[in-house]
Amino acid sequence: MKISNKKREKISEQILSYLYSINPKSIFTSQIAEEVARDEEFIKNLLLNLKKRNLIIEIKKNPKGTLYLRRSRWRLSDMAYAAYKSY
Repeated sequence: MKISNKKREKISEQILSYLYSINPKSIFTSQIAEEVARDEEFIKNLLLNLKKRNLIIEIKKNPKGTLYLRRSRWRLSDMAYAAYKSY
């Protein structure tokens, strides 16, 4: 089943809104998928698209500096946070 670009944008907006509400905390892909009630692979695809647009930042290391092998955490970029804050 194909999801339209309009619906993809709405789901992306939900993700950005959620990341704004928990800012500056970063969160794993699985937790975002659970919050917006979507499949993890679909959410990861949307997150990577948002990363390309410089709206979010991918964090590949844990707080101790060890590289994650199969996971990523995400947070809102400073530019996107400023835009949401002024809105």
